[in-house]
Amino acid sequence: MQPELLMFYKLIVLYILDRVDFPMSNTQITKIITEKEYTNYFTVQQVLAQLTDDGFINDQKTRNQTLYKINELGKETLNFFYKDLNKEIRDDIDIYLTEEKYALRNEVSCYADFFQNSPDEYIAELKIIERDSPVIELKVSVPTKQAAEIICDKWKQKNADIYAYVFNTLLNDSQ
Repeated sequence: MQPELLMFYKLIVLYILDRVDFPMSNTQITKIITEKEYTNYFTVQQVLAQLTDDGFINDQKTRNQTLYKINELGKETLNFFYKDLNKEIRDDIDIYLTEEKYALRNEVSCYADFFQNSPDEYIAELKIIERDSPVIELKVSVPTKQAAEIICDKWKQKNADIYAYVFNTLLNDSQ
């Protein structure tokens, strides 16, 4: 691939990540770029890997996804090359992010992962994150990997209900 074209795709990814105030998943970034038909899946994966390796974005891996966030070096680079990304593409991305921002944020605000703590204990880590800060964090000790996986999967579906229950129970008990 031509270096100029690769640089162009890197600028698109940096621009996307700069326009949101939360980390985005590989799937979300790929979906935006491929739906807009800027390039294909394989190029997006190459670009994400290179931007991470070169230190322009940070990645955080969980058991079933990778989240990306632009860092200071990425922001400086984007500012320097901003005019190389044409206005139509910037506007396209801005419109998409404005329309989908709430859904995109909700997809990544729920964190669930687990690790093995001892031979007969797994810890499921569950969080709801808003603006890089946890709103609620739970660590649940379970005896099997399967139980930890089930808890993580259910957290994705029921986190809002669980948060509301904990919040209301604690608030009502304190009055």
